[in-house]
Amino acid sequence: MTHGQFPYIRGRRLRASAAVRRMVAEHDLKPADFIAPVFVMEGEDEKIEIPSMPDYYRHTLDLLLEEVKELKEAGIQSVLIFAKVPEEKKDNKGSEALNPGGLMQRAVRAVRDAFPGMLVMTDIAMDPYSSYGHDGIVEDGEIVNDESVEVLAKMAVSHAEAGAGMVAPSDMMDGRIGAMREALDEAGFEHTGIMAYSAKYASAYYGPFRDALDSAPGFGDKKTYQMDPSNVREAVKEATLDEQEGADIVMVKPGMPYLDVVRAVKEQVSVPVSVYNVSGEYAMLKAAAEKGWLDEEEVMMEALIGFKRAGADLIATYFAKDASKVLNGS
Repeated sequence: MTHGQFPYIRGRRLRASAAVRRMVAEHDLKPADFIAPVFVMEGEDEKIEIPSMPDYYRHTLDLLLEEVKELKEAGIQSVLIFAKVPEEKKDNKGSEALNPGGLMQRAVRAVRDAFPGMLVMTDIAMDPYSSYGHDGIVEDGEIVNDESVEVLAKMAVSHAEAGAGMVAPSDMMDGRIGAMREALDEAGFEHTGIMAYSAKYASAYYGPFRDALDSAPGFGDKKTYQMDPSNVREAVKEATLDEQEGADIVMVKPGMPYLDVVRAVKEQVSVPVSVYNVSGEYAMLKAAAEKGWLDEEEVMMEALIGFKRAGADLIATYFAKDASKVLNGS
């Protein structure tokens, strides 16, 4: 008995073996798709596990180089550096962010010199340097935009001078991409790229990251500059504006709850789209795996291919090294 085209058309033929499934797979992952976030701290010969991010560490600069070596050997092509700034070096204007001898600048130079082929990306934001824990200068309880953008543009130039191949502004101030592009070009860094956090949402998934850098806001929240999770069209607007201002890559952050946003942005821009698989997403999968409720490797790979399926070209993820090992068969 037949039903329509059955039994002549059987979808299961293309699922019958690992070989055929692999042959007809619509999307794939490779280590070069990943951007590996790394945390650097002052000191020597020390790494500290981040309590809310099992198996992820802050490294002193000497040990950071060992970590980057492992990432490179796994086939990862880019690292995104975040610096944990000592409390005594924080102020309202992010002055330490512009220090040529600051921790970020030293880390950039060290990684660039040790691994010339690695793309060194840097976080551009004031919150790790701010005594208020906000992404901009605070005046009368308000995070001011234009004055903050001036500092952020100078920060981008400082990182470029240290050797960053691409800067990654995560602040969500208006107009900062154009200001950074102009400042970089005027300083002779027209070849330094910009990966804009274009659609960065005011998300509850950032908690473990803020533990890692001790960068939680000292008052209020970040909802006057980070995006409302209700909005998609706004994300497309922000991404297209950043592209017009000179962004080389646009980003959606977080990742797993925002796959629809990744797709919407992908359909409207002509530059590559990245997604940030953030600390809270990492932590919840790790916690479920530790409980024995989920298979860590399986859910890790399923989440990562989901980003590619949604349209992401690049994935910033704390799973970068582990996923690359799986892809490499090691």
